[in-house]
Amino acid sequence: MPTNPGYNPTRRNRNIGTAKQGHGQNNKMTIPWPASTMKSFYERLGDYRKSIREIGGKSYTFVVETPREHCFHTCSIADVTRMLDHVPPDDLVDLDLIVFRQPKRKEEILSPVWGRLIYSYEFENHTKSAIILESVDSENRLKWPRHLSVDGQKEFARLTEDGHVFREKGRYFEADFDPVPTRNTQLYRTLLHEIGHYVQFLTSEKYGAISVDETERFAHRYANSLRQKLFESGIIPFEPLADE
Repeated sequence: MPTNPGYNPTRRNRNIGTAKQGHGQNNKMTIPWPASTMKSFYERLGDYRKSIREIGGKSYTFVVETPREHCFHTCSIADVTRMLDHVPPDDLVDLDLIVFRQPKRKEEILSPVWGRLIYSYEFENHTKSAIILESVDSENRLKWPRHLSVDGQKEFARLTEDGHVFREKGRYFEADFDPVPTRNTQLYRTLLHEIGHYVQFLTSEKYGAISVDETERFAHRYANSLRQKLFESGIIPFEPLADE
């Protein structure tokens, strides 16, 4: 026990209650979930514009969230519209919401993806299945570790096939987010991959019991098969299409 009558144990460390001591750091690497909303982070959109397109006699809603500085959406509504026009209609039953989303910086670190299929997505007080395509930050780099699993090696090969040029950088392979290969990845591969997830969701009675690895394999098979057919028929690749 201290003998100094003026001793105050809370003054021994000037960092008490500050970030230096760790205060507030337990949530620094988690995606925030405001108490005022039940929406998941991918449903909480900032400024956006909405467009309705007819594809194969069916209406699709496209939502484009405004990208922040240095970020861009790799493909246009017109690009995705052309792709969906060549997807078997039965594979798109009730799937009619496409979201071009701008992820937050923390989400880019903790949950980086090219795209997502959301089975129950709330948008403007309606809930439906949606495909999300996320913007990319031109100031970031696409990084892959040098030591890869078998699945990691396959994905690395797919990215290389899409045109990404990787450089050796210490423990990683690193590539810029160039517009052409990133568009190739999202438009010709990610979009079809997420549709593959939806097809399995529609056709499997025990979808919820299927392992993540198996759903990924199914989606890859679907995307590779349809992508190959579109290549062989000359439908893809095609030059970027501008929106109206």
